[in-house]
Amino acid sequence: MSAPADAVLPQAGGGFVGVLMLDTRFPRLPGDVGHPQCFGGAVRHAVIQGAVPRRVVADAQALRDSGLAAPFIEAARALAAQGARAITTSCGFLVLLQDELQAAVPVPVVTSSLLQLPGLLASEPQVGVLTISSQRLGPDHLLAAGVPRERLADVIVQGVDAAGPFASAILGNQPDMDVEGACADVVNAARALRERAPHLRTAVLECTNMPPHAAAASQASGLRLLSLLDDERLRR
Repeated sequence: MSAPADAVLPQAGGGFVGVLMLDTRFPRLPGDVGHPQCFGGAVRHAVIQGAVPRRVVADAQALRDSGLAAPFIEAARALAAQGARAITTSCGFLVLLQDELQAAVPVPVVTSSLLQLPGLLASEPQVGVLTISSQRLGPDHLLAAGVPRERLADVIVQGVDAAGPFASAILGNQPDMDVEGACADVVNAARALRERAPHLRTAVLECTNMPPHAAAASQASGLRLLSLLDDERLRR
C-alpha cells in the first residue's frame, strides 16, 4: 500500500509530478528524484511500503514474484486522481512496469530514464547506461524500455562498484552515505564506460540517485549523461 503523499510544493499553473517512491532511508541529495526540489516545481511523493531497493533492483521474474506491481499501480492511480500531470518513479528498474502503470492512469508515466534509449539509438550507433547493478540490469529491462531486440548489443551497460559506498548505501538501504565516496563510484563507472567504448557520446543514468554526481562524472569522462531530469514529459 502507498503511504500518504509526503512532499507537495506550490506551482503556478496547477498540476504536479507524482513520484512513486521506493521504501528507503538513505539520504536524498539535491538532484536525486526523491529530493523535493528535483523537478523545480510541484511534486508529490507516494512511498510504496515494503518496496525496499533489493526487492526492486531485480530481474523481471523476481519483480513479478515480489507482488509489488499491484501497490505501485494503486499508488499511481491515487496520484492521478489527486491531480498529477505526470508520474515517474525513484528506480530505473521499474521500467519493467511501464506498460502496466501507463495502462492504469490517463497521464504520462515515465518509469525510467531508460525510456530515452530508443530515441538515442535512432541517432547514435551505440549508447551507454550507467546503473547501480550491471549484474541485475538485463535485456528484459532494455526491451521494456523500447530498445529493439536487434539493437540490444548497441547498449553498453556499466555498473558501479558493487561493494562501493554508492551501491552499499542504496541497495543496503542505509541511513548514512559516504557522499564523496559515492560520487567517486559514479565517476569511476563513467570513466570505465568511456574506456570500454571510447567512441560513445551519450550515456543514460539508470539510477535516479546518480544525478547529484552527474556533473563530476561527465567532466571526468567526457560523456553526455542523461537522466529523468532530461525527459520533457516531466519538465513541462
